[in-house]
Amino acid sequence: MKKLLFAFCVLAVSVVHAQNPIQYLLVGTYTTNGKSEGIYIYRFNPNKNEATLVSTAKGVENPSYLAVSKDQKYVYAVNENHGDKGGEVSSFALDKTKGELKFLNKQTTGGDDPCYVTVDSTGKNVIVANYSGGNLSVLKANADGSLQPAAQTIMYEGYGVNVTRQEMPHPHSAVLSPDEKNMFVPNLGNDRLYRYTFNADDAATPLTAMDPPYYEIPDNSGPRHFTFHPNGKFAYMVNELSGNVIVYAYNNGGLTEIQTIVSDNTNVKGDKGSADIHITPDGRFLYTSNRGTANDIAMYKVSSDGKLAENGHQPVGMHPRNFMIDPTGRFLLVANRDSNNIQIFIINKNFGLLQDTGVKIDVPQPVCLKMVPVK
Repeated sequence: MKKLLFAFCVLAVSVVHAQNPIQYLLVGTYTTNGKSEGIYIYRFNPNKNEATLVSTAKGVENPSYLAVSKDQKYVYAVNENHGDKGGEVSSFALDKTKGELKFLNKQTTGGDDPCYVTVDSTGKNVIVANYSGGNLSVLKANADGSLQPAAQTIMYEGYGVNVTRQEMPHPHSAVLSPDEKNMFVPNLGNDRLYRYTFNADDAATPLTAMDPPYYEIPDNSGPRHFTFHPNGKFAYMVNELSGNVIVYAYNNGGLTEIQTIVSDNTNVKGDKGSADIHITPDGRFLYTSNRGTANDIAMYKVSSDGKLAENGHQPVGMHPRNFMIDPTGRFLLVANRDSNNIQIFIINKNFGLLQDTGVKIDVPQPVCLKMVPVK
């Protein structure tokens, strides 16, 4: 009987580990304050709810946003700088055995303060949004992961009603559709959501503006981040200035607005500071982060028609610029930039509410979180 019980326990533990593989947690940071050394890599064990520092890629200037190639061999980090040097993007080879990054090269992005980077599934195209540059650049990646100079740069025009924040175009993200036939670019500075067709194999102009080339967003919205439902039928955009979420039905490159719902529910006037948006792998729950005076995570239930129902707000640390949901959909990790830590929450699988584990990872000025399975 004891042997049978032991065998059952071993089986149960094996199943848990199979469902929750150990991950490398990559953390992009701001280094300008002198406390952060670059990109931090932790070994995150979801079965024990713990994280251990493995390595640090030092000497990387302001690697505020990261992207990982589909084959998980390469990592790209924007260098969010401006002035004489301008913005850059750095490429790294990821050693999944050691949990280390090896610097390959870097290229200028053609604009100041790059704030977002993504890489397509072919690994051939690295796309960067330059916030202060008011433009978008596509850089071609070589077979070894290193980067070529920008192949295509798209300049934006226009401004918004908020004279402080919308004095010029400010593209804030660039998101490929699930089938990678289209790309959408929220522009905080002119209240527009741009759309393109995407051709990964086009050497010179992988992005082509659609007709019409953009959707007008209500004044002083400040479109920031954008995500798709796992079923590919719906899309969601969080607006930084107005502090709300716009819900769209999506079909073959076209968006139809079906709902607007509040993200930041504080009564403070002015910029709300809503930042990031993510949906669980099963598509049942969606979350947004709110900075400013709110400093919380807004929680939503997702209905079958794609619409959202508010599910409460979870207080977090100071300035939750970015957060992520782990691949299993069990954990939500929040990068609190001004609290200098990452908080780990468990997602209630039935209701979508967040349970604070009490575990915090101390890291200076965390901005962006990505996960890669340990080899």
